[in-house]
Amino acid sequence: MTLDTLDYVASRFALQDLAADYCHGFDKRDWDRFLAIWWEDCVWEIGPPFGDFEGHAGITKAVKEILWPAWKASSHFTTNHRVEFTGKDTASGMCDVDCIGTTSDGQAQTVSATYYDDFERRGGVWKIRKRRVVMYHFSPLVGITLSPPA
Repeated sequence: MTLDTLDYVASRFALQDLAADYCHGFDKRDWDRFLAIWWEDCVWEIGPPFGDFEGHAGITKAVKEILWPAWKASSHFTTNHRVEFTGKDTASGMCDVDCIGTTSDGQAQTVSATYYDDFERRGGVWKIRKRRVVMYHFSPLVGITLSPPA
C-alpha cells in the first residue's frame, strides 16, 4: 500500500520527530516528551545490560528506576534514519545512534547502537509500537572527564 505524496511527506517528518523526541526527552529529562513517543502497548527491547520493557509501565520503570539513575548526563545523536512504509498506518525504520555521557559514578561512557523501530499510526497519530536496540559497544572513556566549557 502506498501513501499519497502529502501523507508520505507528513508521515516521514512525524517519524523523524519521534526519533528526535526520544533523544531530547531522554537527554533533557523531559518525561512528557519521552513518554509521548510510545503507544501504551509498546515494547522496548534494550537488551543487556538493561533488559526489555513493555507498555508505559515498563517504559516508566526503565527510565525512572534504571536508566536515569544510572546516567548523570547523556547526549544521543541519531543518524542514517531510514523508514519503509509497510502499510497506510504502519512503518518500520532504523537509525544509528551514538551516545556519550557520564554515569552516576562520574565515569565518562560512549555507546554505539542501531535502533530498529516498528511505527503505527492510530487516530492520525504516529508513535513507536516497538523499538529494538542492538548495541555495538558500551565502553568507558578511561581517564576522560566530561565537563562544561569554562
